[in-house]
Amino acid sequence: MEGEAETETRKRQELRFDLGTFEGFSFRDQRAIFPNHTAEEVVNWDHDGEGEAEFWPAGDNDGVRLIFSGNTVTASELLALDRLLDELDGDSDENYARIYYAVRVLGYDLAKLQNTTVEDESPMVFFGDNFTDLRKEAAYELFELYYPEEYRVWEKSLCDGLTFDHDRFLDSPGFGVEEVLIGGRAMLLVKPE
Repeated sequence: MEGEAETETRKRQELRFDLGTFEGFSFRDQRAIFPNHTAEEVVNWDHDGEGEAEFWPAGDNDGVRLIFSGNTVTASELLALDRLLDELDGDSDENYARIYYAVRVLGYDLAKLQNTTVEDESPMVFFGDNFTDLRKEAAYELFELYYPEEYRVWEKSLCDGLTFDHDRFLDSPGFGVEEVLIGGRAMLLVKPE
């Protein structure tokens, strides 16, 4: 009996990061599972012994909530997310946003996603307090980065009629733009097309 407990303990998957808690529904009991479970408990859920169940983010981890956006999660997805965060050097808001972009915008399968793909497909990430100011700051920075000569001409111009429409610039076909909120912070994800 003691050997079985040790074997069971060894089989348990451990996560490196706190991925928050998850709400669940038991198909065996046909009711919600209370209390909410940690990500590690979801990963180690015994569907044969404890009954078939599904889980989704409870919303206490903004990055996890962003990536899964209310969808159900699997143990393999949580393990893949934990692995990716480790390979990307931590569970920063920027890393959650980069993974979100790869999964939710570009359509990669989280369970198969590699850190090199996240890095290769990574958008430029801008942080701010609100989207209005953030879009303006990002547009000026991108204008200067991608069109340095035109930016210098525009910046030195004394003509009052020469304006730069930051919204029109960002919404052009040259950029893919996603607005996301993580932890109450506005994030603008911009990928040149």
